[in-house]
Amino acid sequence: MSNRTLKILILGYGNPGRLDDGLGPMLASKLEADCVEGVSIESNYQLTVEDAVDIAKHDIVIFADAALNSPEPFFFKKLFPQSQVTFTTHSISPESVLSLAHNCFGAKTEAYLLGIRGYEFNEFKEQISPKAQYNLEQAHQFVKELIQHQNFEASQKKFPQV
Repeated sequence: MSNRTLKILILGYGNPGRLDDGLGPMLASKLEADCVEGVSIESNYQLTVEDAVDIAKHDIVIFADAALNSPEPFFFKKLFPQSQVTFTTHSISPESVLSLAHNCFGAKTEAYLLGIRGYEFNEFKEQISPKAQYNLEQAHQFVKELIQHQNFEASQKKFPQV
C-alpha cells in the first residue's frame, strides 16, 4: 500500500440478541460514533455474498466478530481469499466473501479478522457479559489506533497465531 489514505471497511457481524455474540455489531456501532473520515462501517447478523461488492470498493476490510475459546481480550490476523464449498447459503466465511470480491470484482482488498473474546452465547438477551465488555473496549481502542496509524501488517504480527 502507498502513503495515501486508505479506504477502510469495518464489517461487524453477529447476533446482538444472543449475548456476547453481538460483539461485532457493538464494535461497529462504537466505531460509527467515532465518525472517522475514510472509514465505512457495516453491521449485520452474518456475512453474505453481497458483502463482496462493498469489500471490493475498499483497500482494507476488517471483519469483526465474537470469538469463543480464543485469546483475551481479542486477536487480529490477516486473512487470504479462499473459496469454500458449502451446502448452505445461510452464512459465508470471511475468506470466502473476500474471494468473491477478488474473483468477481477484481478487488485487491487486504483483509483482517478481529475476533473479540466472548463468554456467554447460550441465552437470548441483548446485553454482553462484563468480561466481554472489557474486551470490547480494548478492541475499540486497538482499532481506533490502527486506523490512525494504518500499520495493519505490523499490528497483526503482535498476536499469537490462532
